[in-house]
Amino acid sequence: MTDDVLLQAFVYLCAGVVFVPVAKRIGLGAVLGYLLAGVTIGPWGLGLVGTEGHEVMHFAELGIVMMLFLVGLELRPALLWGLRRPILGLGGLQVGTTALALAAAALVLGLGWKPSLAVGLILATSSTAIVLSSLAERSLLETRGGRASFSVLLFQDVSVIPILAVFPLLAATPEAAAGGGGGRSAWLSALLLFGAVAIVVLAGRFVVRPVFRFLARVRLRESFTAFALLLVVGIALLMQQVGLSPALGTFLAGVVLADSEYRHELQGDVEPFKGLLLGLFFISVGAQVDFGRIVDAPATIAGIVAGTMALKVGVLYALGAGFGLDRPARWLFALALPQIGEFAFVLVSFAERSRVFGAEIASPLVAAVAISMLLTPLLFVALERWVLPAVTEVEPEREADEIPVSDAPVVIAGHGRFGQIVGRILRANRIATTVLDLDPEIVDALGRIGIKVHYGDASRLELLHAAGCERARLFVLAIDEPAEAVEIARQVRTHFPHVPIVARARDRVHYRELRRVGVTEVHRELFAASYEAGIAALRALGYRAHTAHRLARRWRDHEERDLHELMELWGTDRDTFFARSRLAIEEAERLMSEADAGLRGERDAGWDNETLRDDATPDAAARGGAEPAG
Repeated sequence: MTDDVLLQAFVYLCAGVVFVPVAKRIGLGAVLGYLLAGVTIGPWGLGLVGTEGHEVMHFAELGIVMMLFLVGLELRPALLWGLRRPILGLGGLQVGTTALALAAAALVLGLGWKPSLAVGLILATSSTAIVLSSLAERSLLETRGGRASFSVLLFQDVSVIPILAVFPLLAATPEAAAGGGGGRSAWLSALLLFGAVAIVVLAGRFVVRPVFRFLARVRLRESFTAFALLLVVGIALLMQQVGLSPALGTFLAGVVLADSEYRHELQGDVEPFKGLLLGLFFISVGAQVDFGRIVDAPATIAGIVAGTMALKVGVLYALGAGFGLDRPARWLFALALPQIGEFAFVLVSFAERSRVFGAEIASPLVAAVAISMLLTPLLFVALERWVLPAVTEVEPEREADEIPVSDAPVVIAGHGRFGQIVGRILRANRIATTVLDLDPEIVDALGRIGIKVHYGDASRLELLHAAGCERARLFVLAIDEPAEAVEIARQVRTHFPHVPIVARARDRVHYRELRRVGVTEVHRELFAASYEAGIAALRALGYRAHTAHRLARRWRDHEERDLHELMELWGTDRDTFFARSRLAIEEAERLMSEADAGLRGERDAGWDNETLRDDATPDAAARGGAEPAG
């Protein structure tokens, strides 16, 4: 490895490490961060990357291949079959309609029909790498708009094959057409394509799985990882040799292996390489933006970019409406795919080599492709911040339910995972409750199973009066939003001071806020479950039941005492607070180590019937009740 290679690797890694976190931090997304990093280190920025960036980009295209492999792993064949309508219908109409519309525009501008058709087919593609990464980054891939976008991208990947086959037929001369075709007859090319697909499917079914089982038995993690990479790279190479899209081939392999028991292992092994190579690809795209071409013909390139993206947005929006997407899904679909895709670099080069058009057309097209890809993350930012909030219909606010006069002794505010347990215990003991909740879905769902929950905002004083807080003997505060819960507690303490409150706290901070407004019975929502799990952990390590309970109880007493002491320091000097927190932890460990020595074995004289029964269970007997050796 030469020093130059090491230096280039260092430059690319530094650019990614510096720009991507900053871009994420200010809300621009990781993809735009990579692209800006490429522009900065490229020939028109700091000049740290030169002509070798083209080779780097071709190598980094493996990231796209790996991404499609991982997407395929998520799509079981049955699920993919369910997407056949949007893939063939939506994808086919998008490519066909967009290509014809752009070809017509090129004809109007004076190009011949053959280069116009080629330009239309090139500009109809979208960027699989940028779109899927941006959708996944924003958790939009599983939405209706995200699924529609994926379907179109998948069809576009498939369409690259016939586009490459058509280009030699559009060549200016018969000699060029023959050279562009690679000297292979059409029937032989088709046979090779079907053979390659069959090899991938059959190998996935009957070869790959036994190999994975063997490697799993050997338990060499690096061999498993190496075979996963060999699988992806080998399929990409096979598809490339027969003229099929490598990304499409590995996607097919992923679908075949989606039902495999090693799917999650494959995902874990390939994911880091995918992320690194995709980042390298985006940096390379940014570095290859030729600002010299843009300066030479700014109006032409700006017109190509603006015209193409505007036309594609219109076509995509119309298709989304035609296929029944709702308004938010339509806008997501339309604004996710208007850019020109990375396959356009390959198609432009192939078209120029096949003499479909010359460098005077290829040069502005390449610049337009790169600029449109640079603009895509900005479109996603606009979509997320302004478009989707504007087009998403907000359901009209539901009026609070009328609550009949009731003598129920308990009012419960919030009937989620915490409040429902309290309510069930009270109802099991024939204690009437009046329950309030602000989630209409919870109210309706519980009503269907016969549990009456009233819809309303428990922070409103008139609703608390209607719920009968004047006559109540207890108020259970189970709201999960800390600020709202504190406000409700303040209302109850102010207007119904005679009613005791049992409150839920999300964490220590919430606990302190509730205590400060006068709530004395506060329960942290995860504390009880964690406490019981701690006891179970001690027992699993060999402690007898009564010993585990006593050790845990002693720790709990110390924890609660420290919590009350630290509450007095909350909001004061941070150094003092954290110093006292460290001291509390050290003191707890010291006390527990002393307690451990005093509670083990025969010297533990504390007994209770419940834990003795626990010790008598078969599981405990199997463990032999042995204490850890001291």
